[in-house]
Amino acid sequence: MHSIQRTIEVDAPISKVYNQWTQFEDFPRFMEGVEQVKQIDDRHLHWVANMAGKTKEWDAEIVEQQPDHRIAWRSTSGARNSGVVCFRPKDQTHTEVSLELFYEPETFVEKAADAVGVLSKKVEGDLERFRDFIQARGSETGAWRGEIHGRQVQRGDGDPGRARKAQKAQGEGITIAPEYDNSGESGLRR
Repeated sequence: MHSIQRTIEVDAPISKVYNQWTQFEDFPRFMEGVEQVKQIDDRHLHWVANMAGKTKEWDAEIVEQQPDHRIAWRSTSGARNSGVVCFRPKDQTHTEVSLELFYEPETFVEKAADAVGVLSKKVEGDLERFRDFIQARGSETGAWRGEIHGRQVQRGDGDPGRARKAQKAQGEGITIAPEYDNSGESGLRR
C-alpha cells in the first residue's frame, strides 16, 4: 500500500474543526472528485468519487473515533484504502489537522498519476479547501460527539446518531491507520 501524510493549520478552535470533519456528507463541498458520501449509520459510509474520469464506489467503516482527537477508517469494499485524521490544538483558536491516507492504485492511469504525485497534491488541496470552508463559516454544519472503538459505538449525550440526524434533516500525532491483514481482507469478515 502507498501512503500520503499531510498536515494543515486551521484558524478555528479544535471542537469546531473536529465537528465539521464528522459531517461526512459535506465532504463533496471541499473534496475534489468526491461526488457523494452517504452516512449509512454511525460507523458506515458509502462513497462515490470520480477518479481520472472513472466513477468509483466503495464502502468504509469508521474503526476509531475520539472527539477532538482522531478518526480512523478503512474500506470494506471497492477501492482499498484506510487512514486516520488527527486533530491537535495549537492554541485556543488554531487547530492542526494531520491526515494519513493509505491506498492501493488499481489501474495503470492511477499508478502513473501516483508516480508523479497527483493524489498527494489532491489531498493537499482537499485539506486547504476544508480549511477555507470551516474558516469562512460562522459555525460548523453539524457535529457528532460520540466515540467509536472497533465495533463499539458510544453516542454523545442526547445524540440520536448520525443516521437518524440525516433522515430527520433529509494525539498524539499520526499513527499507522488500520491496515488490511496479509490476506488482503479488511478484517471485518473474521
